[in-house]
Amino acid sequence: MTDTQPLLKVNNLNVFYGGIHALHDINMSVKKGEIASVIGANGAGKSTLLKTINSVKACTSGEILFDGKLLPKHSFQVVNAGVTLVPEARRIFGPLTVKENLLLGAYSRKDKHEIQNNMEEVFTLFPVLKERISQPGGTLSGGEQQMLAIARALMSSPRMLLLDEPSLGLAPMMVDLVIDTIVRLNNSSGLTILLVEQNAAIALEISHHAFVLETGEIKMEGKGSDLLDDPRVRESYLGVTR
Repeated sequence: MTDTQPLLKVNNLNVFYGGIHALHDINMSVKKGEIASVIGANGAGKSTLLKTINSVKACTSGEILFDGKLLPKHSFQVVNAGVTLVPEARRIFGPLTVKENLLLGAYSRKDKHEIQNNMEEVFTLFPVLKERISQPGGTLSGGEQQMLAIARALMSSPRMLLLDEPSLGLAPMMVDLVIDTIVRLNNSSGLTILLVEQNAAIALEISHHAFVLETGEIKMEGKGSDLLDDPRVRESYLGVTR
């Protein structure tokens, strides 16, 4: 179930990379408790959008509201506000152990008992990480590293999770596991999720709401199931000709 008021609201957002206008007047909202996805071709601005929401990238104009309040301008403050990004290519700390990576995800928290409880929860979600708890993160398989990246983000106890291309480079079996995990997180705890995913079919299948981004502009939005059946989306992003 979702609330009627948006948890995340983006108003007239513009972002430049040097002289390149990467995002054009983006207006979007994500309701509490839903999975929302952003699909589009490479270079459409999907990752830039997530990085800007997470304050990794500064916007040129516009505003981003989370639960009715402006998000801070520094990424660590955004995490403290309840929004955590799982970046593209995972970006775990290879020399550090699985446990050390997880503890870094909880760096802003003080309650050691709650941190330990959270760690046990992510081990329930990803049992293989408990088996690898003392293993350097860089020695894990690609799928295990993606699990670790998601688990590390969950250690911050987010209210909203941003996922940037979580299935990228994974074997089909691992893709299924990661997507199933996203759905379980949403169903079991009501965690709000904003998903950027190159595999448009998967993204639309699991999303309550979705946005189509083209060259920095939102061209379409609607229910994930509706966009999945839309002939324009099927032809442009799902490889289905009319």
